[in-house]
Amino acid sequence: MRLRQLLVLIGVAVLLVGAGRLLLTPAPVPPAAPVAYVRYEADPRRQALRLYWHDDQHQPLRSLGRLRRWLAGRGQRLVFAMNAGMFTPTHAPVGLYIEDFQTRVPLNTGTGRGNFYLKPNGVFYLLADGRAGVCETSRFRPRPTVRYATQSGPLLVLDGQIHPAFTPGSRNLNIRNGVGVLPNGHVLLAMSKTPVSLYDFAAWFRRQGCRQALYLDGAISRAYLPAQGWVQTDGDLGVLIGVAEPAR
Repeated sequence: MRLRQLLVLIGVAVLLVGAGRLLLTPAPVPPAAPVAYVRYEADPRRQALRLYWHDDQHQPLRSLGRLRRWLAGRGQRLVFAMNAGMFTPTHAPVGLYIEDFQTRVPLNTGTGRGNFYLKPNGVFYLLADGRAGVCETSRFRPRPTVRYATQSGPLLVLDGQIHPAFTPGSRNLNIRNGVGVLPNGHVLLAMSKTPVSLYDFAAWFRRQGCRQALYLDGAISRAYLPAQGWVQTDGDLGVLIGVAEPAR
């Protein structure tokens, strides 16, 4: 009888240990859902790709809706737009901002907290001849041929490599927008429609062929692309980037 009771107790103990192991085994992480993007490819040699900040009264435009109305008053139709970099509470760019060859805000080489200061960060720029580029902040050299520039951070892709601080499988997800340069010289502008990690966002730009790409901003991001049925005209933003053409 005692032997039978002992065997029963041993069996119960084995079951409890097995159950404990089952409870301690971490649940598998489900694969990330596919992320859709608002994507626009601009040819800066043929299209009017511009950076915008103020209206004619030197007030920040602040939203894609106001940019659209402001351009309409100047006989232009907005084709595409999104926000183009991080800004202060007064809607001023945190880093370098050049508009029509004029440096409005100087290059920011300081340190601090937040995505902007996650080194390496970088600069997106447009030259007078229509060429575009993304480069690390420490490599950027202001010159008279730079017509437009905006500084942000972190870099998503530098020389074909994803930013070393990004982690595959990260669950730090957010709406994000960014800019890259394609091998043909075109500018690729994109915003995720659903939350995405920085690593996956950078990997997406690299899969498109971008060897250089720059993060612009996160949850506040907005995009305007009526040709794809995506129209966001709200927001309270800083610098904007857009493509316009003469109104028909």
